[in-house]
Amino acid sequence: MSTSLLTGKTALVTGGANGIGRACVAALSDAGATVHLVDVNGDAAKDVASAHDAVAHVVDLTDPDAVESLPRAVDILVNNAGVQHIAPIEEFPPERFTFLQQLMVTAPFLLMRHCLPSMYERGWGRLVNISSVHGLRASPNKSAYVAAKHALEGLSKVAAVEGAAHGVTSNCVNPGYVRTDLVSNQIEAQAASRGISPDEVLDEVFLHRTAVKRLIEPEEVAALVVWLCKEEAGYLTGASLPVDGGWTAT
Repeated sequence: MSTSLLTGKTALVTGGANGIGRACVAALSDAGATVHLVDVNGDAAKDVASAHDAVAHVVDLTDPDAVESLPRAVDILVNNAGVQHIAPIEEFPPERFTFLQQLMVTAPFLLMRHCLPSMYERGWGRLVNISSVHGLRASPNKSAYVAAKHALEGLSKVAAVEGAAHGVTSNCVNPGYVRTDLVSNQIEAQAASRGISPDEVLDEVFLHRTAVKRLIEPEEVAALVVWLCKEEAGYLTGASLPVDGGWTAT
């Protein structure tokens, strides 16, 4: 990748201390962008920032006031931060449901509201929302996550329609199961909720509906994020791009 691809651009990546977020920090930095990463895990955020010449912001995005402490003058906003909770609806803790919406819907909205005026002023911007195949499909025991990702899809489309006249695109990237801690940490919960062994979760849950029988690597998702930031992607907006191994094709 050319190091001049995004030279002069500034990116803000949420959930940037691990998984997809960390891969996005690395890929955007390698492409020449100045990268700010946001994460609640201070030590991990600082380590990633040091490794990729980025700037770490230790922030809890479920605190609405915290957004005001983050940079406004960014060209690229990657809304990636997310968590998971596995439980059937009748057993799902309401406070946990609310937490997921705050982190994965309200925070992206507040960040867009925070950063869009500067993008509009410059006549260029990229909003990249890390959604999920669960922004397009549903699975049992994931009511909060599926609801949040579906909401993020709608928010992204509105941002696309509003931003088009200002040179700003907004798109969702929709991975299937990615090789991250978020997926690894689901194994025990999935095994318990479905009554199967942890060894069976990968084949029977994670890869059952995919044609490509492997997990996606975070770097593969990050490569698509960088492509969406290129000038050549300027006509693509309001889209949802499944990187799901063929899951949504069936």
